[in-house]
Order: sequence, then C-alpha cells, then structure tokens
Amino acid sequence: MTAGEAHYKRAGLIMVALAALAWSSGGLFVRAIQTDLATMLFWRGLFSGAAVMSFFFWLEGNRAMAVLRQLRWPAFAVAVASAVSMITGIGALQYTSIADALVIYATVPFVTAALAWATIGERPALHTMLASLAALIGVAVMLGGSFADAISGAALKAGLFGKFLAVFMALGMATMTIIMRKHQDVPMLPAVGLSAWICSGAVFAFASPLGINANDFWLCAAFGLFQNASGLALYALGSRRVPAAEATLIAALEVPLTPLWVWMVFGETPALATLLGGSIVLTAMFVHIYLETRRFGRPTP
Repeated sequence: MTAGEAHYKRAGLIMVALAALAWSSGGLFVRAIQTDLATMLFWRGLFSGAAVMSFFFWLEGNRAMAVLRQLRWPAFAVAVASAVSMITGIGALQYTSIADALVIYATVPFVTAALAWATIGERPALHTMLASLAALIGVAVMLGGSFADAISGAALKAGLFGKFLAVFMALGMATMTIIMRKHQDVPMLPAVGLSAWICSGAVFAFASPLGINANDFWLCAAFGLFQNASGLALYALGSRRVPAAEATLIAALEVPLTPLWVWMVFGETPALATLLGGSIVLTAMFVHIYLETRRFGRPTP
C-alpha cells in the first residue's frame, strides 16, 4: 500500500467511525422528543435531506446541477437501499423486540462481507472477520437479559413480520455500502440526501407535522442535522474508501455507544450484560482500527 493509499483509507476509517458516533446519539433525541414517532421521523427526514443537499451544493459549487443531471443508477439504488434500511429498521423496532432487531443488525458485517465477496470480489481480511465475530458475541451478551424474557413468554408476542423487516434493514445497509464501494466515481451525497426525503414521504400519511410544539420542532431539526445528516454524509464519503465489510463493522460502534450516551445524559443505568457486551464490541472495534493503522504506518514507496 502506497503512502497515498494509506492516507485515503485512514481518512475513510475516521469518517465511518464519526458516522457511527453521530448515529449513536439517536437515543438521546428519541428520549428528549415528546411528539409521536411518525411526526418526529417526518421532520427529521426533511431537515436531514436539506442539510445533506446543502452540503453537496456547497461542495460542488457551480458544478452541482451538472452533477445531478449526470447521476446514474447506482446513486438511485443507494437512495432506495438507504431509505429501505431506515424505514424497515424503525418498523422492526415496532413489530418485534429490540433484542431481536439488534441481533439481526449485528449480522450486517457478515452479510456485507458475503455479498461483497460474491458481487464485487472483495474478500475481507481475516482480522476483519474475527472482529466482526467478536462484535456479534458482544451484542449477544448485551442482549442476554432479553433472552430471559423470551423464556417467560414475553418475546413470544414479537411478530415474524418484525424479524422480516429487520432482515431487510440489514440487507439495505449492506447493499448501500457495497454499491458505494463499487461505484466510487458516482457522487453519493445526493443519494443519501434523497433517501432522507424518501423516508419522510413514507411516514407522511401517519404524521401530524403541524401539531408539533416549538421545543420538539427544534429538537427534530437537531436530530436531522446532527444525527442523521452528518452520519449519512460521513458514511457516504468514508465507506467508499474502505472495504465494505470493514465499513459496516466500524458502523457497528453505534450499538454499544447508544445506551452509553443515554446513561450519561439521562441516568438510565445499563444492565451489567449491556456494559460487558458493549466492552467486547468496543474492544473489537478499537483493536481492528489499531491493526489497520499499524499497516498504514508501513506504506511502500
């Protein structure tokens, strides 16, 4: 790997990690916003899409309209895949248990690795797969308490439909990442901006946009700008610089960080299993990043 390639990939890893950090703040906004879910997602999508598109126009300047006119099918495929992942992810939390949804989400690095190998011939490194396996074990430990509910019958009420949606959430995330990686020459910022608007359109029929109070309105705006827009933009720019399996692996940092922020701000003490499992996930991520940055430190001329 040359010095230029090492810098390119290092920047990609940092951007994907920052995207996961942004996405992990979602629990804080969900706790703070009092309006109904559909209304919250409608306004979040509008603000998020507007922010991403504004950033795109600022980045491209006078070329922006020409770039939009020349968008090809990969950009629209990413927009659809991203929107599907967002919508089905929310639906999964509504129709099945959080435990089931997060366990399926934790399989995204494996799904991405398999699809990337089959479709674009990108074989993941051994330490990437080992870190993915460690992350999956960590999530399973985090959710261990929820499996006790399943024995008592509480989780038996969770529908098969919700699990079906969670599978599509994982497939949407994997598909989006692989297309971005494969078509690095196609601008993807407009695609992820469009995906946020697609999400707003999908929930509009169930929302009450004009019934929101001022406090929740501005919180929804912050939700869209800082959590969703920055996460989507950073992931769109960073995921094309690193192998697809690595991108989804680093993005899994969102899983343990989300309850951590809620605990720090709202005092919701995580269960011991959550702390232990989160430590496993974080350790796997940081060891993987450390191994990758060590490789970057030894570039060939």
